[in-house]
Formats: sequence, C-alpha cells, structure tokens
Amino acid sequence: MRVHVVSDVHGNAADLAGAGDGADALICLGDLVLFLDYADHSRGIFPDLFGVENADRIVELRTARRFEEARELGRRLWAGLDRDAAILAAVRKQYTEMFAAFPTPTYATYGNVDIPRLWSEYARPGTTVLDGQRVELDGLVFGFVGGGLRSPMRTPFEISDEEYAAKVEALGEVDVLCTHIPPEVPELTYDTVARRFERGSRALLDAIHRIRPRYSLFGHVHQPLARRMRIGATECVNVGHFAATGRPWALEW
Repeated sequence: MRVHVVSDVHGNAADLAGAGDGADALICLGDLVLFLDYADHSRGIFPDLFGVENADRIVELRTARRFEEARELGRRLWAGLDRDAAILAAVRKQYTEMFAAFPTPTYATYGNVDIPRLWSEYARPGTTVLDGQRVELDGLVFGFVGGGLRSPMRTPFEISDEEYAAKVEALGEVDVLCTHIPPEVPELTYDTVARRFERGSRALLDAIHRIRPRYSLFGHVHQPLARRMRIGATECVNVGHFAATGRPWALEW
C-alpha cells in the first residue's frame, strides 16, 4: 500500500492534480486557500484586492510581530468594502480548482486558513472529509483532526485548545495521526524563515505519548527547524510545504 500526503497546498492546483500519481490514495492535511504568499507577495487574495505594495507592508509587519499595526492596516484597506463577500467569492473560486484536482480516493481535513462550511459543496464523490474521525486503509487506522489553535494571526479556522483536545480524544487509538498542526514541540513548531513559533498542540503530544501511533503526520509550519523527529515509538513528520515544492510525502506499508 502506498499513500501520498500533502499539506499547505495554498492554491497549487497544478501540482495537486498529479499528487496522487503512483499512489493508492491521497491524504490532504489542509490549507487549500492562498490568502497571501509570503514568498511571492504578488500571489493570493490579498494582493489581488489591494496590490503588491500593501502585501509587502503587511508581511513586513507580521514578520516583525507587529500584529496590531498589521490589523490596523487591514482595517484601513477593508474600509468601505464588504470583506466577507469579497473573501468568500475568492475562496469559492480557489476551492473550485482545488477540489477538482483531487484524485480518487482522497481523504482530507481542514487547515487553519480553510472555511469548513464550504467543503461539502465542493467535495466530489471519491473525496472523504474527516475531522475528529477515523478511516482504515489496508489494515492501518488513520485519525484526522483539522484546523488550528487560536493565534495572533486570527485565521478563519482557529479553535480553542479544549475543543481541539476533544477532537483528538474522540479518535481513540490510531496507527497514524493526521493533523494540520504539529504536536507542541519547539523543533517542530519554529518557522526558520518567519522567525516565530507557530501554535502546536499539547493534546497531540499527549496522545502521542499515550497511544504511541506509528506516525504523526502534519504540516502548517512551512520552514520548520526540524522536518521529522521520533517521540518514543512515533515518527513525527512534517510532510512539507506543498505550495512551494509540489511534491507529496509518501508512506508505504
């Protein structure tokens, strides 16, 4: 059995269309939407609406952790516009392309920049969306937990630590933990380019110690200090920033 795993697709529909080639299934760990590309500030919903110069500025402020100034800039730019309608229209356009690119079968969960309520409209037969749920693939049980934890970035699908922990608990014992965010380990949560720690989950780390899955697979941190590490019996793997690499991570058994 061979499964390909991707995360942080962020608008890369062209490579997503071939991500399942040679595999029996594709797993997607979320973040299909591209709001702003931190490597290329001309790409994404934000620069499409407000131009590259404003994108440059907001990236500069966020990288410097000047979040309140970044939010103030955003408030000025959005003044007089229907923010929700503009973002929803752009996300719908991206979801049309992303979900059409998924091969069959695909098993997917949400990232922190996704809008879960829209997924049922775009997921075609052959794409199974899971959150706090399990699926068995050729003898291994895969458990999925989507979304991120609350942060200064205030992305669309951030939930409380308690709500996230409840979803992890609902999985029970699994062989492979599939999540968007990593367990709360400094080497796995620090982004070396953004120069900040992203939110990782203590509940995930506790589950790894408790149920000892074979793998913990995740994304979210685009340029992590460590891409993989072993915690007891569990191999923890950041499957990569698919938007930048266009390459899936492969699991075989």
